[in-house]
Amino acid sequence: MQSSKVERIRGLVELLNEASRTYYAEDREIMSNFEYDKLYDELSSLEQETGVIFSNSPTVKVGYEAVDELPKERHESPMLSLGKTKSREELQDWMQGKLAILSWKLDGLTIVLTYNAGKLAKAVTRGNGEIGEVITNNAMTFQNLPINISYQGELVLRGEAVISYSDFEKINREIPDAEEKYKNPRNLCSGSVRQLNNEITAKRNVQFFAFSLVKAEGVDFHNSKEEQFRFLQEQGFSVVEYKRVTEENIQDVLSEFERKIENYDIPSDGLVLTYDDIAYGEALGRTAKFPRHSIAFKWADELRETTLREIEWSASRTGLINPVAIFEPVELEGTTVSRASVHNISILRGLKLGIGDHITVYKANMIIPQIAENLTGSDTVEIPKVCPVCGQPTQIKQINEVQSLYCVNERCPAKSVKSFTLFVSRDAMNIDGLSEATLEKFIDQGFIKEYADLYHLDHHREEITLMEGFGEKSYQKLISSIDTSRSTTLPRLIYALGIANIGVANAKMLCRHFDYDLEQLKSADVETLSAIEGVGEVIATAFVEYMQDADNLAKLGRLLPELIIETPQFDADSQTLSGLVFVITGSLDHYGSRSELKEEIEKRGGKVTGSVTGKTTCLINNDSTSGSAKNKKAKELQVPVLTEDEFLQKYM
Repeated sequence: MQSSKVERIRGLVELLNEASRTYYAEDREIMSNFEYDKLYDELSSLEQETGVIFSNSPTVKVGYEAVDELPKERHESPMLSLGKTKSREELQDWMQGKLAILSWKLDGLTIVLTYNAGKLAKAVTRGNGEIGEVITNNAMTFQNLPINISYQGELVLRGEAVISYSDFEKINREIPDAEEKYKNPRNLCSGSVRQLNNEITAKRNVQFFAFSLVKAEGVDFHNSKEEQFRFLQEQGFSVVEYKRVTEENIQDVLSEFERKIENYDIPSDGLVLTYDDIAYGEALGRTAKFPRHSIAFKWADELRETTLREIEWSASRTGLINPVAIFEPVELEGTTVSRASVHNISILRGLKLGIGDHITVYKANMIIPQIAENLTGSDTVEIPKVCPVCGQPTQIKQINEVQSLYCVNERCPAKSVKSFTLFVSRDAMNIDGLSEATLEKFIDQGFIKEYADLYHLDHHREEITLMEGFGEKSYQKLISSIDTSRSTTLPRLIYALGIANIGVANAKMLCRHFDYDLEQLKSADVETLSAIEGVGEVIATAFVEYMQDADNLAKLGRLLPELIIETPQFDADSQTLSGLVFVITGSLDHYGSRSELKEEIEKRGGKVTGSVTGKTTCLINNDSTSGSAKNKKAKELQVPVLTEDEFLQKYM
């Protein structure tokens, strides 16, 4: 009964959230206000009855909060890895005739959750197995995680935080620069879960799947792993998909999982087999490295031997030139593949590749083509001394012991195409109708050599309307989109310029810090920029170098007359904190998060930075006796340290 009510809660949360999304984001209704209120009341009643409340429920609002760093914490017991096998027969023999549970081995970030009195009290990453990072605020934003449960004792469980392939691809589609796209869902998930600002985590659609119950005192699980799974499901947790297996049916179930992984949306790198008999599994003990109650099954990679035909060198906006192996087509995991990224010079040299070499290829996690081994090892591939696009000299650079090839020509056409692609993208100047292929045509024809030229494409009307894929209607639509883009904001422009390491968020930070004054921004030095919260020396240096380059400034000078840069309008009477600089640290009483207080300060014209300097008006910290680095710096510089109440009384 409890399980069916929890499922009803899940369905109501999903339906009500979809109703809100379509109403506010798409200006359309999928249900009446009366129906929404009725379902909302049903949800509230069920949550109260079952004690289960999900983090994304419309009845709760998880506050966003930024932290200076993620605290470390030692696990009560070490989190060991599992022994592994790729042999189906070995997996079957391991069972020793016992009943077992076979489940997905998800490829994300392992998290330990602790609940007390029915509420999520703590979330800690696996870390190195002994010490993890506390990410409780971030876990509060996981899409399917219950933050309240019916069980009132101390509950400790382990599970995997993951980002689905569909969400991963959606996030990557919104990133115009190929080089800046995330490599795989696991890396994206790891970075999302360990954010210092949980508002970012919330936007990444992180999901949590429980795979192990560690502690739940007073509950009789009848010595069954499956009963533990059922208990967790009754509490509202999503558990990894599993099947009961015996020695007789395990091969069939393995095949069932293997068929399913081809279209499975959650990243998985294998399966886990665990004895259902909890006492028996624990009685087996552990080796120095692995527990004996479970074993991991890794998919045996389907290897195919083929012949390397060529190495293609692919240039990017930043000048990075990636080697791509082109080989005789082979069938892998049901599809034909003929190319695989070699990633960098270090890997290329490690494989000792040469044209005509016999190589074996596979799909990592049954998805991404990779070279497994070079059976010939002729090591005859030459590193190009000139860029394949512009013909200018290349240079090998070593970063963190990895060697990569770069084109050092700032005017390389490859850089131009990628730069223009970023410039016209949605978060930048937002010009529709200019795909990368169209931009290449316009560059080849000489229509555009710099950003300002985009605003004079009407000079080439006749040539454009005669191009394949274009006509008068397409041309007029493009010109209209270009004219619309003339009215823009300074953060959009700064992002559009393609300055190294400057993303959308950083562009907004910089512009806000300098009151949306481009001249102040252009003349800022590295020290000033580095002091801005969220910027740092690497970003600051890249920005200053860009703005000190005479050619960049000349191009920017020709672009600006084409644009109308809208400046945010503030009521002068409300700018009571203009010219004042604040730093916020620690927890707050009157605001849900430091971000909320920061927003209120900025509305009144004040600035909030991440570091205490001689320019800081005051440090806001409810624990004025704290020995934190910010408190020490404030005392050293004689910057006042005010509690939240003192700040509100004096400034707000």
